[in-house]
Amino acid sequence: MRRLDNIDIRLLRIFAALADAGGFAEAQIALNLSQSTLSTHLAELEKRLGGQLCHRGRQQFRLTELGQTTYDAAMELFRNLDSFTERVSQAGGGLAGRLRIGACDGVLTSPTLGIQHALSRFMKPGSGVFVDLFLGTPSELERQLTEGARDVVIGQFSQRAPGIVYVPFAAEPHMLYCGRGHPLFDRPDKDITRKDIDDARFSVRSFRHFDDLYLAGHPKASASAVQMEAQLMLILSGCFIGFVPCHLAGPYVAAGQFRAIWPRNFVFNAAHRVAYRAKDRDKPLVSAFIDILAALAREASSKPPDGDTRWEVDHQAL
Repeated sequence: MRRLDNIDIRLLRIFAALADAGGFAEAQIALNLSQSTLSTHLAELEKRLGGQLCHRGRQQFRLTELGQTTYDAAMELFRNLDSFTERVSQAGGGLAGRLRIGACDGVLTSPTLGIQHALSRFMKPGSGVFVDLFLGTPSELERQLTEGARDVVIGQFSQRAPGIVYVPFAAEPHMLYCGRGHPLFDRPDKDITRKDIDDARFSVRSFRHFDDLYLAGHPKASASAVQMEAQLMLILSGCFIGFVPCHLAGPYVAAGQFRAIWPRNFVFNAAHRVAYRAKDRDKPLVSAFIDILAALAREASSKPPDGDTRWEVDHQAL
């Protein structure tokens, strides 16, 4: 195998994207490349490395032993390149490199959890930072963090992963809602009985399945959703009741499409935490972003409660 030059880095990134996608069809969309172009790049890399990297067929795609080794080595190389960029940039007095952030979906309308607020402060003019933002479930975010695929994640975590620092960040209020067209929508709370609620079809978030049922005291789930947008769709159908963050439900309540059920009884705060690997706390990009998150949390905690937003923050830990 001959010595790799700069163009091979691009080929390695294309191959890594192909491996992550698990096939050509998905990789074409992710990379915005035609299958013929993708195949040409893969063949060129295989030629340079001296062996086949993957088995490809209509119904199966899998890495060869050389492919898996190449993928693992490429991931390590990319991390080292990011570290190199960060160190050189820091020596020059600025920030640069790749910051990989993860968050739960459905937080766009939250004044603190919406990542856009932190990014607006983090991305300075002329910054050489590349932001990689992924939205996923808490378990996905924790897994990516422990595997080294994310640098900082925010969500409702189990706090069980070794080597990970979990810091209380924001408490997200939830209430139980139904949508227009549901039998309970036009009924006053005083006329809704416990049996009415137990008989209603209940939708849970898959990562909070038993917690949602427990908090509502409901006997069973009739639907589940992974993304918050899916939960909204289920409730907007008028067929289900379920928990939704107050900041996300607010516009639908104002439009007359949602209503809260027994709001004094069915309300809870979902605790979101910032998580990062303990060994990464002093990395310039990670440290700078965490400091901004801490500042946002302090500002939110200093505002008087308005009934829909209540926050908690551990300033020192962040």
